[in-house]
Amino acid sequence: MPAPVTDPLIAWYGEHARDLPWRHPEFGAWGILVSEFMLQQTQVSRVIPLLAAWIERWPTPADLAADSPAEAVRMWANLGYPRRALWLHRAAEQIATRHDNVVPSDVDDLLELTGIGDYTARAVATFAYGLRHPVVDTNTRRVLARAIAARSQPGPPAKRDLAEMLEILPTDAAATAIVNAATMELGATVCTSRAPKCDVCPIRHVCAWRLAGYPDTGDTRRKQSKYEGSDRQARGAALRELRAAAARGIPIDMLLGDWHDPAQRDRAISSLLDDGLIEVSNDNAHLPHA
Repeated sequence: MPAPVTDPLIAWYGEHARDLPWRHPEFGAWGILVSEFMLQQTQVSRVIPLLAAWIERWPTPADLAADSPAEAVRMWANLGYPRRALWLHRAAEQIATRHDNVVPSDVDDLLELTGIGDYTARAVATFAYGLRHPVVDTNTRRVLARAIAARSQPGPPAKRDLAEMLEILPTDAAATAIVNAATMELGATVCTSRAPKCDVCPIRHVCAWRLAGYPDTGDTRRKQSKYEGSDRQARGAALRELRAAAARGIPIDMLLGDWHDPAQRDRAISSLLDDGLIEVSNDNAHLPHA
């Protein structure tokens, strides 16, 4: 990214970045990895208290690996997409056994861990270890779409997103980390999807979308279905019942026994079984023990 853009972006970030725990130098690679799992499709305000509790209980990957998957799912509480708790537990086992309990810095090694994709691998390598990689999330993609391509919204996620971000990063690794973080922060707090605050944007003077007159170029991204009344809501209700039941579990025919839609109840329980989020022993449903 040219100096006329990177310089004001870096300066803006230094003044306006939110004080988030994973941005503190002492937070460490394990904390950053856990935070990235939790932040996927989840608001920052919901993540912060649960992240603190998680790191206090399991300060290293080996600590989590030594506990049961059921406890990981239970501690996940209301974060949503609870498969992430199982993936994080498996990743902790892999880090403990393959990497001597140290979160790896190499992107390829990170990509081999359960539940880690292009974004998370590069986020850990960049923000935990200071390596030069493009880090692209939804907010980054929106800033790039507007500032570079004059589009009102980004297209669906694609592999080319990484190449586009890499092309505009500084060559210095330390500056790269700041620009990655600043671009995400800008998209989260200023260049928002529905109500961008263009009058306070530090790169408004070079934003292609603004200079083109803010054209509405459409939105081709896949829309997420509503939570209310969905199978996801039924899955969440089943997991809440099992968290409350703890080790004793619940008879499978009583799980979500008063759910308004029997067919949806069956789909939800079947999908939880397929995902390994619940198990059944002697007709009793419970969270996974091992």
